[in-house]
Amino acid sequence: MAAPRNFWLMKSEPDECSIDDALGAPNSTVPWVGVRNYQARNFMRDTMQIGDGVLFYHSGCAEPGIAGLAEVASKPYPDPTQFDAASPYFDPASRTHQPRWILVDVKAVRRTRLVSLAAMRARDELSDMQVLRRGNRLSITPVSPDQWQAVLRLLASG
Repeated sequence: MAAPRNFWLMKSEPDECSIDDALGAPNSTVPWVGVRNYQARNFMRDTMQIGDGVLFYHSGCAEPGIAGLAEVASKPYPDPTQFDAASPYFDPASRTHQPRWILVDVKAVRRTRLVSLAAMRARDELSDMQVLRRGNRLSITPVSPDQWQAVLRLLASG
């Protein structure tokens, strides 16, 4: 029996990698580089599975929100930027034989209309989404199946 499918909200700054950048990449797939939070890393390392659903979220921009749908496209593997001294994600404490940071590849499925934080907050069924919690800074958060379906209904409604 297949394991239950998981769902995630994954934040990316559109100046670094937007949903359009992901759609334009070979096979519409990008490595999710630069995660430097242990809890977010652990989600990728321990819980994510190929085929998991992803809400592709634009952050650090004028209007943050869900900008597309995607899916996890690989098993976790070491993030090469941790070893690159020229990268803003370089980690001098990480070693190739014992990498500290990992990533997964994410395959963009489609661009959506932007679902803003205000639009999410206006929906009772999304009120407990982690991204809406005060002070939440995680770049990757779990999304419940009910929340996933609520976002899909919101996208379908207009």
